[in-house]
Amino acid sequence: MQRNLRIVFMGTPDFAVGILKTLVEHHYNIVGVVTAPDKPAGRGQKLQESAVKQYAVSQNLSILQPTNLKNLHFLNYLKALNVNLQIVVAFRMLPKVVWQLPEFGTFNLHASLLPQYRGAAPINWAIINGDKRTGVTTFFIEEKIDTGEIILQESIPIEPNDTAGTLHDKLMVLGSEIVLETVKLIEYDKVVTISQTTNDLKEAPKIYSETCQINWNESLENIQNFIRGLSPYPAAWSILYQKDQEIKVKILKSLPEFSSHSLKSGTVIVSNKTLKIAIKDGYLYVEELQLAGKKKMDIKSLLNGFQFSENAHF
Repeated sequence: MQRNLRIVFMGTPDFAVGILKTLVEHHYNIVGVVTAPDKPAGRGQKLQESAVKQYAVSQNLSILQPTNLKNLHFLNYLKALNVNLQIVVAFRMLPKVVWQLPEFGTFNLHASLLPQYRGAAPINWAIINGDKRTGVTTFFIEEKIDTGEIILQESIPIEPNDTAGTLHDKLMVLGSEIVLETVKLIEYDKVVTISQTTNDLKEAPKIYSETCQINWNESLENIQNFIRGLSPYPAAWSILYQKDQEIKVKILKSLPEFSSHSLKSGTVIVSNKTLKIAIKDGYLYVEELQLAGKKKMDIKSLLNGFQFSENAHF
């Protein structure tokens, strides 16, 4: 028998927009959208709406932006919506009083093959760790974060040239498909879940700028994966030492060349409009970077106006 779903969607960034858009386009009844409060951003500190809010406004959806998810006014508003299913995509941790509310449960879309990569940055860490596959998982929310019963799961390969940005976009499309399938299973009461295992787990903790510094003593493969896994944001970075200057440089795109040499790791070599950095087992060709306070640029554009000193090194 088909259930009459009354859905509240919870999410904040671009990744969540693709999923909400898919639900709207398939004519599901979205009775409310919960997203982060507007935040001051940029030099003028103007209030910035979340990507999800911007889309929800364009679709005339009812929007809630609570600062406290245990606030009685917010909880009463949810109850008044007669919500019977909640969908969470890239939001924050929900208190039990919220996720227990709907009759048909609250499920989350996570951008990994759970139980692997529980945490805030699963897309980044899958690439940084050199994994060959990743995917998306829907699961019912429970007390501990990302540990609930799995509903559906789908995997895709991680290509050698994938970055966190390209993989994000692929998983958003895949996530839209799997959320749609999950909602249909719930709609027709056909959900069969499986429990998560707890063996040999890789974690996906939040990434901070200070942990994005490149270690040039690592292998070429590890450095290349590190750069890919942090591109385009927050971006892997290093300090360029030349003459009496220390310049923070973000490296956004690079290519590895495995070969033998006797140069010290971090040595900069500029020739024929190319920039490469010596690593213990080869060279890293830098294709796109960003100097502190400047816009990102390809290496040819950089070399047209920037002079590396003879002993420049990272």
